[in-house]
Amino acid sequence: MAKFIDGLYYSESHEYVKVEGEFAYLGITDYAQSQLGSVVYVDMPSEGDEISAGENFGAVESVKAASDLTSPVSGEVVAINEQLEDNPELLNEDAFENWIVKVKLTNPQELNDLMSVSDYKEICK
Repeated sequence: MAKFIDGLYYSESHEYVKVEGEFAYLGITDYAQSQLGSVVYVDMPSEGDEISAGENFGAVESVKAASDLTSPVSGEVVAINEQLEDNPELLNEDAFENWIVKVKLTNPQELNDLMSVSDYKEICK
């Protein structure tokens, strides 16, 4: 059974957004990692890159498939989760603890276009 966390924002492409002030942590959901299987590689942008809502910012590769990462929000990448470079399987261990990028939000209004946990659970059924 996939894990879901209240208080986060979710996208239809199975990314989550955890907001802390003007920053947001982006990652894949527990449901997404369970569908992918064993994660073997995470392609991430570089610090300083600008990412835009609805555009790809990287990819996650598993033994089964490769899946593009679609950004739910726009912003400047201020950090990447460097642990994932050597240990991509951390996404399988706890997708919510192991965010992929931290961005400084440029348009917080975009959060209004994302789903709540209850809406997201519906699309995962």
